[in-house]
Amino acid sequence: MATMTARGSPAWVRTLLSQPWVAPLARLALVSAFLIGGIDKAMNFGAAIAEQAHFGLRPAALWAALAVAVEIGGSLCVIFRRFVWIGAGGLGILTIVAMLVANDFWNLTGVARFMALNGFFEHLGLVAALVLATLCSEAEDAAGRSIV
Repeated sequence: MATMTARGSPAWVRTLLSQPWVAPLARLALVSAFLIGGIDKAMNFGAAIAEQAHFGLRPAALWAALAVAVEIGGSLCVIFRRFVWIGAGGLGILTIVAMLVANDFWNLTGVARFMALNGFFEHLGLVAALVLATLCSEAEDAAGRSIV
């Protein structure tokens, strides 16, 4: 029988989560879409500018450059656990802007509304995960040990 408390995880889950590769892999997975998106935007900057213009963000080149810098820089901060608060914060703000611009379900109907509503709340969940990553980083720093 697995040992666990009402608030704790079973021993096998604690053992799995304590493996040294789990936290870095989780941080990489959390920011993978941002990292890939930033690299893709940097390599195809004209398309990145067109994307920003499509969503009405002007000047589009400035917004594209900011997106590249935040997506790559913020991701690296989270992955390497350096200035996590600013990296995750920047990614969170970028995500909120994307939620409001690209997932404007309140202006849509039918299937388009359904898809935008789902995308909006998926992005909201991602923002919450970035907040949790920052909280974990703060707890690690306070405890002097690695949690995530």
